[in-house]
This record gives sequence, structure tokens and C-alpha cells, in this order.
Amino acid sequence: MRVRIRAVRSISDKITTDKYIDGHFSVLEAYGVTKITSADRSWAENPNVYLLVVESEDGTKVFGGGRVQIKNGQYNLPLEPAIIEKDTRIVDYMSKYEGQQVAELCGVWNSKEIAGYGIGSIFLIRAGVAVASLLDLDCLMGFCSPFTLQNCQRLGFKIIEGLGDNGTFLYPKEGLIATILDIKNIRELPNAKCDEREKIFYLKNNPVHSSEETSPKGEFTILYDLKI
Repeated sequence: MRVRIRAVRSISDKITTDKYIDGHFSVLEAYGVTKITSADRSWAENPNVYLLVVESEDGTKVFGGGRVQIKNGQYNLPLEPAIIEKDTRIVDYMSKYEGQQVAELCGVWNSKEIAGYGIGSIFLIRAGVAVASLLDLDCLMGFCSPFTLQNCQRLGFKIIEGLGDNGTFLYPKEGLIATILDIKNIRELPNAKCDEREKIFYLKNNPVHSSEETSPKGEFTILYDLKI
């Protein structure tokens, strides 16, 4: 299998953005999730959103993706309205980042066609951290499922224990648990495992390259194009 992970500014490629949105909604519907802030289409008009899309080599199909969504005066991070009804402490927490470039890695999904290769659980998240570094951001935040928590921590994310129930929320619906995390130093990644830090820095310094990978489902190739 050969797939491409490509970074694109959402407002610059409407066709790819629409494919990403349609695929994300389909995955959410399969899990019975019909109301989620990170799936709101309004972000598609936000000039500070960068998509990561997993697509076929010829670009005709989108198999998954995620977004690096930067906070600015007009747009909050998707996690802010999602949390405020459950924990108003998010307001004070976000005030700590005033004057800094902070973003959320959100809307990460993959289709059944690439399930089992680890693309959504590690490769997309790693690429998201690399794109945040390429954008010279100060902080990257996000929600993760119990399934991806350990991988996120390996990449340098730390649980924000002062929010929710020691960092956990029932989200995006009752019965599902999400943990809120952040990386406070994107440039140096002091909390990342050494091997993961090296891989992220390699992606940053070599945004266009191919990588041969091995998974429980077999060998596959990722063609990276993270130029932004």
C-alpha cells in the first residue's frame, strides 16, 4: 500500500477540504456521533486552518486526515466551546496563552480502508506536531481517545490534569472518554521520547520525502508532502 500525507491550507483547496469533511462525517456517524464541535464546517472558511490529508497516491481518494487549527481573535479552538459547558476553568486556562501562537490538532480520523496500519493513531499525529513546528507555533493542544493516549504522550503531549476529571471528559458523547493534552514547547519538544523527537524533527527538516513503514497489517509506504 502507498498513501500520501499532504498538508494544505484549507481555504486554498476546497475540493480536498470537502473530501476531508465528508469522510470525517461518515466516520463520526458510524460511531453514532452527530454533534461535535470539531466537525463544524465553519472552520473551512478560517484562513488559519491547515489540513493533513491521507490520500491515494494519485490524490483521487481521501482515506483520513486531521487539522491544525490556530486560535485567533475571530476563531476559538474547537475544544473551547466543547469544554466550557462541562468545565468553565477552560477560560482561565486559555488566558495563559494570550500573546502566544496556540493551535489544536483536531478532527483526526481514518477510514476502514487504512485501519490497522497505525496511520491515524501515530503517523498523522506525528505529522501534525511537525506541521505545528513548521508553522512556528508555541503550543499545540488536543483531545485524544484512550486508544491514542500513550502515543500522544510519546510525542510530547502532557495531560492537562487541572481540567475535567484529571484531564478526562465524557466527549464527544456519553460513554466515550477523551483526554485533553498539550505540548507547551513545540520548538524543542522536551517531553517527547528521544526517538519520536528525532522523527518529528526529521519531518520538519524534510517535509517532502517517502518512508517505508511496517505495521501488523504489513509493509506500506508513506509519501509525505508537508510543505505549507
